[in-house]
Amino acid sequence: MASKSPLTPPPTLQRGKACLRCRKRKMRCDGAKPACQQCIRAKKPDCCQYDDGKGKTRTQLLRENIERLEQRIRELEDPEYTSPSVTLHDPHLHRRSESSSSSLVGSPGSTGFSAPHSPLPPSATCSPPHAWIQTVPSPSPTPFSDAFHIEPHPTVDLAQMLVDIFSAHRHQCLLGLHMGRLRDSFTRPATEQHHPCLTNAVFLWACYISRPGPLSEHESHYLNRSLEGLSDALQYSNRVLDVIQASCLLSLYFLSNGRALEGSYHAAAAASLTMQCGLHGAIMNRSVFESTGVMAPLQLEPAKDTIEQGERILTFWQVFVLDRCWSTVLRKPTTIPDGPEGSLSIVMPWPQGMEEYESASQSRLILTSMTDNDTRIQGQIEDLHSFSTTRTFFDGRLSNLGGCFSPLALRVKASVLFHHAHHLASNWDQPLSLSNAFMDDFQTLEHTIACFISTLVPVHQLDATVPDDKHAYLTIHTLAHVAVIHLYSPFGHEDPVAYEKCLRAARCCVSITKHIAEADYEFLDPVLGPCWTAAMDTLIRELNLIETSWPIVNSAEVRNDIGTLLYAMTSLGSRYPLLGYSVAKVQKRLAGL
Repeated sequence: MASKSPLTPPPTLQRGKACLRCRKRKMRCDGAKPACQQCIRAKKPDCCQYDDGKGKTRTQLLRENIERLEQRIRELEDPEYTSPSVTLHDPHLHRRSESSSSSLVGSPGSTGFSAPHSPLPPSATCSPPHAWIQTVPSPSPTPFSDAFHIEPHPTVDLAQMLVDIFSAHRHQCLLGLHMGRLRDSFTRPATEQHHPCLTNAVFLWACYISRPGPLSEHESHYLNRSLEGLSDALQYSNRVLDVIQASCLLSLYFLSNGRALEGSYHAAAAASLTMQCGLHGAIMNRSVFESTGVMAPLQLEPAKDTIEQGERILTFWQVFVLDRCWSTVLRKPTTIPDGPEGSLSIVMPWPQGMEEYESASQSRLILTSMTDNDTRIQGQIEDLHSFSTTRTFFDGRLSNLGGCFSPLALRVKASVLFHHAHHLASNWDQPLSLSNAFMDDFQTLEHTIACFISTLVPVHQLDATVPDDKHAYLTIHTLAHVAVIHLYSPFGHEDPVAYEKCLRAARCCVSITKHIAEADYEFLDPVLGPCWTAAMDTLIRELNLIETSWPIVNSAEVRNDIGTLLYAMTSLGSRYPLLGYSVAKVQKRLAGL
């Protein structure tokens, strides 16, 4: 009788040799090709891909794709232009019509995108960058008179190409839309499409991220069309989600270009509409603002499926992150409250990736109220954990950092810490003694930040993560460490321990930037700019102390840190003009030392 040999575990793979799906899900991979066992068991052998460094990088492929799309756009804009490699034939030529499109809410057979015309006027020019706090007023939208039906519409092909360009950068905006559905919607009747205020905002971002390519020349065209579309969309309650998402995209566009007032305006509008329509509790389908007033409350209809439900979850957190982060940067009050009072309590699960909502068909979603420990079951979303809302994150259950640990959820939590640290520190009144309540909140927040950072993928392992996750973790780590700077900065002048913690956090931000490759900058979140500026202020303060101290101390280390961070700020500033003012100010301060 043959003896059975003991089972031996598979040999450990070298770092970076696992497939991309296993690396993203942090599962043990056997490295088998063409598909590993983990992907085969999950019935997703087609998703098993390896990045062994021998082929083209993801960034190279994206750049080639953008070049191909821009070439295609030129061909669509100019019927007489012929690509050197291929001659194009218009398959819709026989269906061309001289009639203009009907309105968005018109006949079901109308489409919001027509094939025969070029969407781009020859006079369209790039939106000029301004300083972080601008003095030049932005162009006001013209009175809306169904303008996006009078002007030519993008062709279906062009609209889908612009979406393809934007899709690779959607994580920078945290846009919670299913890209496949958005792309397919352009072939449907107008009533089944998203409102032009949203689609033109997406096209605007596609042009923006194509700078300095020829496509960027059309930014102002799509900017004006999106702004004009907002006036029309606000007339229809079933378009409120499109308005919210468009306002978020417009806000981030203005903010990243240094146009603070316009960015703040659209962010506040998105947050206000989010609360008014009850999106913060819409997952429960509860009536948030019940009253006997003369006007009916603005309330969302139930989601049609789990993907639409997921879009609403992601849209709420998109607005929340925008409100928390940029209210802190601009030093203005937040619009979305986080109190436990009735209709203001947030009943919304932590966000997941869109792929999780796609596969959600069996299990139920456990929802936890912000105000108590009760759980409510509703929905059909697979593999989501029970969550704690932002209030629970800071109340007596701070040890429960959970809910889920997806990059999107961690991004939300980092934003909460970033804002709360600044808010708590700014409320400290130096002439008054530190109250027990303040010290309790301070110590609790300090402990929460430390615990949160300990749950993250270590910085030295970021290079082994998939690109989208890496870009998200770069922002998450930075927000958490800048939260430490905000928390201790008011005490740094008097307390050496507090100052040392600020300095250590600033140097952590420098260490994080060392893991940013040149190709990563075009995919980074614009909020990193103000974060790096806060870290730079701490480093320059340290340099000033060293230069004026006696006996003389070697300042090479801190100067190297400043140089590293200034390089990152300059590189990001080439993509986001908002950093131009900060970089110039830093260089002026350094010249004076």
